[in-house]
Amino acid sequence: MAWIALTDHSEQYFAPAGLGCDAGRAPALGKGDDALLVRGSLVMEVQVASDGKPLQLFDYKGAPPWRFRLSVQAIPEGGVVLVMGFGGDVQHAATRLERVGVGDALRVTVSWDAPLRWARLALEHVGTGRIAMSDMSNPKPLPLSELRQMMTRCGQRHMNRHVKFLAISTAIEPVGPMPTLTGHVPLATPWGLRDVAQLRRGDVVHCGDRGGVPVLHKLRRVVPARGSFRPIRLRAPYFGLRRDILVSPDQRLIIGGSEVEYMFGRERVLVPARHLVNGVSAIYAQVGTTIAYHGLILPGCEPVQAAGTPLETMFIGRIRRKPVLLKASLLAGLDRNSLPEHALSTYPVLRPFEAIMLAENRAA
Repeated sequence: MAWIALTDHSEQYFAPAGLGCDAGRAPALGKGDDALLVRGSLVMEVQVASDGKPLQLFDYKGAPPWRFRLSVQAIPEGGVVLVMGFGGDVQHAATRLERVGVGDALRVTVSWDAPLRWARLALEHVGTGRIAMSDMSNPKPLPLSELRQMMTRCGQRHMNRHVKFLAISTAIEPVGPMPTLTGHVPLATPWGLRDVAQLRRGDVVHCGDRGGVPVLHKLRRVVPARGSFRPIRLRAPYFGLRRDILVSPDQRLIIGGSEVEYMFGRERVLVPARHLVNGVSAIYAQVGTTIAYHGLILPGCEPVQAAGTPLETMFIGRIRRKPVLLKASLLAGLDRNSLPEHALSTYPVLRPFEAIMLAENRAA
């Protein structure tokens, strides 16, 4: 399974054999104009607009013989409407999230499996991880010739400026908890530093005052290196780092010290990496079309020591008690009885302006 297409407002890629670190890994999809993608996903990331009116995010209308149509519309108060069809055969789906504000980032994932006659529209709130889903039935395979046109011919589609990227995968892409560490992030273990990509289930990692903790599960996911997936370089010596590391924008740092106590009245705080980007201590990294992230599931979501600074590990909450969400997630193939239940951290999560103040103070 692989990502085969990626487009935004400046770049367009289409490679049926696989993009970036997925190159050569895509299943054989056939040749010529009759080749079909019978199973896959369309992933789009958007930013909520400010006018409170319905907004056409994306629209493509193909020519005969397929007459393929794909339309995604944002509706007020955090909803999306999907229209997908061939000629007169049209399917509609809609879903909505509560408590969505102007400027929030949302991820829309449309997945389908034509042989199983099943499809799903999922909407995720980037940052909080809240999810809404709606199932569809009897989807049609998507013609590769139409997907190529849609992804590479900008003049034949409408893509609103609030759309950050659109990507196509040959897999049913998961929603929910996601890994946030790149493979070369060095983690402390009882036997010295080891890159996270080298760790396996059962290995022990050093978790500060809590000593050695076993890895219950190790996960990996390849995603487009765009939007909320675009990696961030955290630079040494800021945040106590002894070397630069590359992480997902969702990776949260555990930051303490006298200035944290003075500014926020707490011993430690959690800071998402995306809030630290300031051009000095944290910058967006220039990488290729896709990137692989790794995640460690520990018994109590214990923090790990990464190149000298504590980072939060993969938080899964009580997803084992939610069969629908578990089945849709990256954890679906794991034995639910082997999954821990993670309580919310007692450390507060800084808001963007609070994180900016802290980062500026650290960089001064």
